[in-house]
This record gives sequence, structure tokens and C-alpha cells, in this order.
Amino acid sequence: EVQLVESGGGLVQAGGSLRLSCAASGFTFRDYSVAWFRQAPGKEREGVSCINSSDGSTHYADSVKGRFTISRDNAKNTVYLQMNSLKPEDTAVYFCALDNRHYYCSGYGWYDYWGQGTQVTVSS
Repeated sequence: EVQLVESGGGLVQAGGSLRLSCAASGFTFRDYSVAWFRQAPGKEREGVSCINSSDGSTHYADSVKGRFTISRDNAKNTVYLQMNSLKPEDTAVYFCALDNRHYYCSGYGWYDYWGQGTQVTVSS
């Protein structure tokens, strides 16, 4: 059974940083692309960043480019999201997700296994 468990969310002031973690189990983590999504109140879920399985190639949404960094540790079955220079508009529930059909970032529509999410709140 695929399990994705996020942690690291919290309350931070604008300009601050947080590091999210997602521990994965139930599948061969190193073989697949994983991603971070977020959903703010009243808004649709949006893809934030994804990372390939092996070469570490990444993709970022324009809204977070230059501020967020996705990484993965295949030995620990964990994906991270380092978030710097946080803004109030980054406030959302953040989810990690698995695309179990591709090893590369093939598009945010392919991710169909989800964690429970972790709340990130950025105060102004």
C-alpha cells in the first residue's frame, strides 16, 4: 500500500523559511517521480514542484521559482521542499504526491497518490 506522510508545516512570518518532508513507503521510491502540490482555501490544488526519480531534474511553478527547492533522498525514501522567502500567498495545505507511471516530471495531472497534507501559514 502506498503511503505518503508529510511533516514540517507550521506558522512562519513573511520572509521566513520552512522545510517540508514527505516519507514514502509501499512502493519503489527511487523509480518514480514525486511532487509537491498545495491548496489554499477556496482555490484549486496546484502543482508546486516535481522531481525526477534518478537524475534529480526538477520543475517549479513560476510562483515559487527561485524561492523553493525540491530534493529527494532515495536511500531514505523521502522528498523535501525547502521554502525560503515565504509570502502570505504561500499559505496553503501542502501535499506530496506520487506518479507511479513515470520516472520523470511528465505533468502534474499524472500524480494520483497523495499524502494527508501539512498546513503552512505565513503571516504578514
